[in-house]
Amino acid sequence: MVQEKISIAFVDDHPILLEGMQALFAAREQFSVVALGGSAGDARSIVDEYHPQILFMDLSMPGDVFSVMTEIVRKSSLTKIIVFTAFSSVDSALRALEAGATGFVLKGATFGELFDAVNSVIRGEMYITRLYASQVLSGLRNRNRKEEDQDVDLSVRERQIVAYLLQARTNREIASSLSISEKTVKRYMTNLMQKLHARNRVEVAMRAQELSEFKTSAPSVSLSQAAR
Repeated sequence: MVQEKISIAFVDDHPILLEGMQALFAAREQFSVVALGGSAGDARSIVDEYHPQILFMDLSMPGDVFSVMTEIVRKSSLTKIIVFTAFSSVDSALRALEAGATGFVLKGATFGELFDAVNSVIRGEMYITRLYASQVLSGLRNRNRKEEDQDVDLSVRERQIVAYLLQARTNREIASSLSISEKTVKRYMTNLMQKLHARNRVEVAMRAQELSEFKTSAPSVSLSQAAR
């Protein structure tokens, strides 16, 4: 059985980088590069025409990048956005995540990290570049401190899963520790997202840390791991 290729598009206003990214991913048989672009407007057009599963976008290019991200996410449930940028400010990362990006990778990342980001996002997870994760996590924590701590009724199993999540455990590791299936962990994670009004695992971790029962623990969470 032939495995279906992952369709990818790249949007960046640096032609040399575009050529390099295209060559890098085209050399891997599991990927299919469907389009290249150089502006926020190009990103919108590419999604409308090609519907790529993964869209790499730079933040520093012509057009309102954040607005286009929000528009793409609202219009297309298929396309997942990974920001690939030289901007290393926490605010840029937070704005991108709030706009709907599910990946944020700095341009100093290794090839291996780029592939990890794609595979994580395809699995429905969020990915934040490893060298930058703690700073983004700190920014999310500071923002969430402003929100009111509300009582949330979590089951014993949900509390166990949150505790492991705050230790930066992956779904597979949580499943192994609790002797349940990874599919069951994902189901509990979906329930936690609903209860904590979170959009993804990262926000579950952040919301949980604001709950009184978890405030006493101060785990060192790597966002690139907590998102898995």
